[in-house]
Amino acid sequence: VQLQASGGGLVQAGGSLKLSCAASRLTFSNYDMGWFRQAPGKEREFVATINRSGGSTAYADDVKGRFTISRDNAKITVYLQMNSLKPEDTAVYHCAAKRAFTSGSRLNGNDYNFWGQGTLVTVSS
Repeated sequence: VQLQASGGGLVQAGGSLKLSCAASRLTFSNYDMGWFRQAPGKEREFVATINRSGGSTAYADDVKGRFTISRDNAKITVYLQMNSLKPEDTAVYHCAAKRAFTSGSRLNGNDYNFWGQGTLVTVSS
């Protein structure tokens, strides 16, 4: 299984970025997907998740209203549209896949089965 995240970069505060995560070697529509991030010196934290069909999403409180997670099962890709970026959003963003209808929570990174290598987002003030 491979999850390839892309789209990170350097952006000024208030700007936007759209991250993509392309999956391969898994039946994408059988997996819930999530985005997590890890800032330097901090623990990994949940950002957003979307269920296998795309009909259910959830967000961390500090990104709610600014970030939007979506997926295209035909393109086996999950996206994270990030608007109104803040310096505190600076982190390496990872996508992850969790088998649908299994135990655990889509909000808990420990319950995900596969992880991508991450893409760096840097927001300057």
